[in-house]
Amino acid sequence: MDLILNIFTRIFDPARQFWEKETTHKAVSGLLVLTFLLALGAIELNRQGLLPKFLGQVLPQSHYMAINLAFTLVLILEVLGMIFTLPASLSRALGKQFEILALIFLRNAFKELAVLPEPISLSHHHEVLWHILSYGFGAVAIFALLGIYSGMLKKIDETLTPGPSLDRFIAAKKAVALTMLAIFIGMGFYNGQLFFSGNPVFHFFQYFYTVLIFSDILLVLIAQSFLPEFPAVFRNSGYALATLLIRLSLTAPAYYNVLIGLSSVILAVLITLVYNQFYTHQNLITKR
Repeated sequence: MDLILNIFTRIFDPARQFWEKETTHKAVSGLLVLTFLLALGAIELNRQGLLPKFLGQVLPQSHYMAINLAFTLVLILEVLGMIFTLPASLSRALGKQFEILALIFLRNAFKELAVLPEPISLSHHHEVLWHILSYGFGAVAIFALLGIYSGMLKKIDETLTPGPSLDRFIAAKKAVALTMLAIFIGMGFYNGQLFFSGNPVFHFFQYFYTVLIFSDILLVLIAQSFLPEFPAVFRNSGYALATLLIRLSLTAPAYYNVLIGLSSVILAVLITLVYNQFYTHQNLITKR
């Protein structure tokens, strides 16, 4: 088992180091800007009927869809960052999921523009305004709650002391993270193939969050092998429930999706608050 875990570690560590390099971030940022500009140009060419027929049928004719593409690419980058965070901390990985949810709400707000005419006008589209406001204020509320949640994570102490047991625990989480990375890339290629072949694409982030639910349960079970204490099991299971709520918010109707998304963050904040107050190592010593 140790040999297998070491193989995952040798694959994961260079991949994470490459992803976290400053040169990688600069190259990806430049690619995002270039992709956005190319999308705007391609959409304009499509509106003017200057593209080949097979491309014209695939590409949209609304410039607003370029904004949707830009936010989708940002979300992909955030998901990759979340995957590379998994081995470090389950709680911090959940925080990355909340960041992704906030960005999804912002993207949904911009997606509402697709039904509006160009130049932009709200005439006969007042429901769109309420959707935009709902997503916008929901994203801001999650952003604020994330500040509270992130501050609480600084008070969580590590239950496992450095040693072989901790190394195995981290290596096991790296194995899960690599599996998630492979699934993420595979789903992305498959969805891209569907798009360019003219077939209907699936809701990528909804499906991936479904996979995240199962991976979170797996991580809870792995953590229980190394941290069998009830407080740690309850906290990690509660974080998995928060992921489930995030998944439900992605498929809920307008307004309800924002409420469910906010509920997931509030649940995580409450779990972390109770854990820090009553079950951290320092508090247990004080009560004795």
